[in-house]
Amino acid sequence: MNKQVSGEKDWRDYYDRKNILNEITDEPIDISLDDYLCRDILSGKRRRKLKNITIKVDPAHIMAIKKLATMKSMPYQTLIRHWLAEEIRNELDMVKR
Repeated sequence: MNKQVSGEKDWRDYYDRKNILNEITDEPIDISLDDYLCRDILSGKRRRKLKNITIKVDPAHIMAIKKLATMKSMPYQTLIRHWLAEEIRNELDMVKR
């Protein structure tokens, strides 16, 4: 337990001493995915087991998403996954141009 608290304190001390805001840039960065992964994502062929994640979302957004999902007759988590996949494809298409 002491090791974990000590490690957390080390990180806090590091960020207290170092001004990381100087390292943040608004310039675009170039990222790339393996060609096969990019092709699979864009074609919709990539089928993997789903992985649980945790994100913090405004409760009002969740209520709105649930209402939209009900209107579309689909589960709200499926709607969120659909939106994420769609936006990833759009971003990848923009990068490829």
